[in-house]
Amino acid sequence: MTDQAQLHKQLLHTLTAGGSLRTEPWKRAAEAVPRHEFLRGGFFRRVEASAQLAYEPVLEGDAGWLEACYKDDSLITQIAGTIVPRDVRGQILREPTSSSTLPSLVLRMLEDLHVESDSKVLEIGTGTGYSTAVLCARLHEDNVTSIEYDEDVAGRARMALARQDMFPTIITGDGLLGYAESAPYDRTIATCGVRTVPAAWVEQTKPGGLILATIGGWLGSSELARLTVNDDGTATGPLLSGDISFMLARPHAAPPLGILPDLNKGKEREAVIGSDVLSDWATRFVVQLAAPNAQRLTMDRDGHTEDVLIDVKSSSWAAVYADGGRWIVRQDGPEALWDAVEAQLGRWHAAGTPALEEFTVTVTPDGQAISW
Repeated sequence: MTDQAQLHKQLLHTLTAGGSLRTEPWKRAAEAVPRHEFLRGGFFRRVEASAQLAYEPVLEGDAGWLEACYKDDSLITQIAGTIVPRDVRGQILREPTSSSTLPSLVLRMLEDLHVESDSKVLEIGTGTGYSTAVLCARLHEDNVTSIEYDEDVAGRARMALARQDMFPTIITGDGLLGYAESAPYDRTIATCGVRTVPAAWVEQTKPGGLILATIGGWLGSSELARLTVNDDGTATGPLLSGDISFMLARPHAAPPLGILPDLNKGKEREAVIGSDVLSDWATRFVVQLAAPNAQRLTMDRDGHTEDVLIDVKSSSWAAVYADGGRWIVRQDGPEALWDAVEAQLGRWHAAGTPALEEFTVTVTPDGQAISW
């Protein structure tokens, strides 16, 4: 057995033991797809010793490249929207924009999609093409349509798939619009995060079909939702357990903060709830429901650390900090952000702080609602 084959076998064993890979059809599909074939362009590795968030390229043939391809890790494949590993010598300090998702999450989501052998699937976010290849191995390429926003990323995925003799329909475009030409679909799966599930996905999925998507926000908390499309053109379903994070679809990414407001202004009061709650994943998800357009930054000011929520759309903001044994909030703008946060968290606590998997997502032509 070659080193690559042994590494592949070990990865599949890890995914099976961890519960991500649960059924024989998906095990066979995963066995048929060598992950390294979709990472021949290399990946970026975080430089742990760097004081800033820095990355360095790891190219095919470099020490550790093959081993990393078969670890259960996400591997960054593009930075700043255009930069790939072969473009860089040394280190780069820009933000990642595309990656190969950790295999346990890919396989868990595919299992959670509950496909039949003849299911027709729309995939939002082709990425490297690895998950697309596993879908093809399970369902046949004629049943797989995948949309990738970035033309260069889509081109590299097509070539990698072709090396595996797989030729699904790969579309370059805005995945939030779906792909009506091949609709309707039995299943729709998104490998990028969204703030709200687009109406087009509901419209293009058959009644009784499933949509699997990660719903999140600009405070960095997200959860996987599995929605069933109803006969009336709506879709409903639960959040599934487990903290799951994807890069947001580019049209859903947070806007630049721009010039910060004058944080010395605003009305100040004692806070009922402190900003320490933002460190908890589930609480932060609930906070996002109250302040969906808010972004968070942390600043050291006047001898204390402030957590600041800023809503660029409304120009509202709230700054929360600890003062001895109490919390203080100062806020300004047309919307009292921390008042809304405290009210939402108050309702959640009054209900017994139900777990996120007890939440229900409802999507209608008028928008999206999340309730417990």
